[in-house]
Amino acid sequence: MVSKMIKEEIKELIDKCEKELDSTFKKIDSICYKNSLKVLNAFHENQISESHFNSTTGYGYNDYGRDAIESVFANIFKAEDALVRNQFISGTHALSTTLFGLLRPNDIFLSITGKPYDTLDEVIGIKENASSLINIGVKYEQIDLLNNEFDYEKIEQVLKNQKVKLIEIQRSRGYSTRESINIDKLEKIIKFIKKIDSNVIIMIDNCYCEFVQDKEPIELGADICVGSLIKNLGGGIASNGAYVVGKRELVGLVAERLTAPGLGKEVGPSQGANKMFLEGIYMAPLAVANSVKIAFLTSLAMEKLGFLVEPKYTDVRADIVQTIIFKDREKMIKYCQGIQKGSAIDAHAIPYPSLMPGYDDEVIMASGSFTQGSSIEISCDGPLRDPYIAYQQGSLTYEYGKIAILIAISNMVK
Repeated sequence: MVSKMIKEEIKELIDKCEKELDSTFKKIDSICYKNSLKVLNAFHENQISESHFNSTTGYGYNDYGRDAIESVFANIFKAEDALVRNQFISGTHALSTTLFGLLRPNDIFLSITGKPYDTLDEVIGIKENASSLINIGVKYEQIDLLNNEFDYEKIEQVLKNQKVKLIEIQRSRGYSTRESINIDKLEKIIKFIKKIDSNVIIMIDNCYCEFVQDKEPIELGADICVGSLIKNLGGGIASNGAYVVGKRELVGLVAERLTAPGLGKEVGPSQGANKMFLEGIYMAPLAVANSVKIAFLTSLAMEKLGFLVEPKYTDVRADIVQTIIFKDREKMIKYCQGIQKGSAIDAHAIPYPSLMPGYDDEVIMASGSFTQGSSIEISCDGPLRDPYIAYQQGSLTYEYGKIAILIAISNMVK
């Protein structure tokens, strides 16, 4: 049944692309090996055992499995402390909690990668909301990238002319056409900022970027780093949750915002999540490597078919996101519907554009996932606006991802 949805000429195209990418795939395998060593070392350092799978209810006092998981994450990121909780609903929730935990009225919050992801518009107050940061007196400013580079001159000017409390860097592109921020660019800008003001808090939105390269932001001097567990680090196994890693004092403030002042990390029942979180982070290096391979394969195949793509198959990758610029509403819809057809769950359902909370445009979202909203499995989505860009992420295995894009391209060219 599945094979009938794949056109023979598309299969031939994909086979040729695979041969061209052989050396690239070997480099990805090397990064996967390094990140796997990092994870296994963290498990060994914390003597993870079956007893850490046990969970708590109620207040969650003395949940030593939960505490061990946070030590594992801190070791992996080379951070002082970590907060890894199933009480976080999403990456957006973790980012919001971190911002509200660290910022106070009259503090200046500066984004140096332009406007953050759409779902933070109401958190910040870019879009009016009575519960926003701006509404409680936080001052927000942003500096756009210049030709995919940080605007060093403007950043220096702002930092020297006023006291900025927190700088946020969103590594992944969100629903934009700019490049994602790789480790080299990130290291350079962190050093630059710290020379001007060593006290400013550098916060990294690390969603979609974990384990794509062999270093993480805290190793480069970032103060705090945030990400979702239904993306890279959940390995397709974690069914919810997020993490915050960084300096102990800052992680403590975020914990008190998640729970309550005076309670912080001491409470929060794991409710069966411990084994899921440990197994997820254990599998994450391989899941991310497979996702990156599928991104490269998609990039090369779609470029050969005449579409604009970003990143190109020759570029250095910072995240698992592959954009395809269709410049055609119907082709974008058909491609996304093909990804849905190639998924494991709800493959019989047909996604159509619709309005979604947090977005101004209609969005089409293909995600036949075991976990609702999971990006690491295989998904493709985007707002229906010119030039009609789809954002593809995932897959847990290379083979399933290959099948999905075979079906998606075949569905589009019918």
